[in-house]
Amino acid sequence: MADISERVLALAGLAQALGQVRRIADTGQANAAVLDTALDSVFRIDASTPAAVYGGLANLRPGLVLLQDYFVNRANDEHLPRLALAVLQLERRFVRDAAMTEKVLRGIHGQATAAGRLGSSHPDVIAALGGLYAETLSHLRPRVLVQGNPHYLGQPGVVAEVRAALLAAVRSAVLWRQLGGSYWDFLLRRRAMVDAIEARLG
Repeated sequence: MADISERVLALAGLAQALGQVRRIADTGQANAAVLDTALDSVFRIDASTPAAVYGGLANLRPGLVLLQDYFVNRANDEHLPRLALAVLQLERRFVRDAAMTEKVLRGIHGQATAAGRLGSSHPDVIAALGGLYAETLSHLRPRVLVQGNPHYLGQPGVVAEVRAALLAAVRSAVLWRQLGGSYWDFLLRRRAMVDAIEARLG
């Protein structure tokens, strides 16, 4: 079982992917660098360390800040914690469905070459990842409901980007569980998590 300092990296990945979900849904625009980190993580199935999943610790700073704000009651987006809880619940149902996990893995592997050549944020790759989410995880209940500006959420490209970022969030949720994460962390290890986040932020 990984220690808490590694588990908070997976939670940071989750938080910053969902931060982009919220931003895209509200404004129609992602922070390109942060979205790149999230989508790149989807393809790093066999990374050697949790930090390597995200291309290095520096790429997780936005998520670590979001986590720190949440734990010290400084968060300014009330929807984000609810969205995170929904994704953590979705991950539990997802990993219990062997056929679905296999389908998602096949879909990710099928896009890996294109992502390597074009970049994981290329519209074609985002469309494929969004489609993969729609065909699989979106059918699990309860569904993850994303609120935002109806003008943007009515645009297929924006919807695909939201779904691709949700897929990245689920990838981080899976990693968190693999590292020994559980809901008990939030209840019993809150202080340790805050200390770990502050240490990672330097």
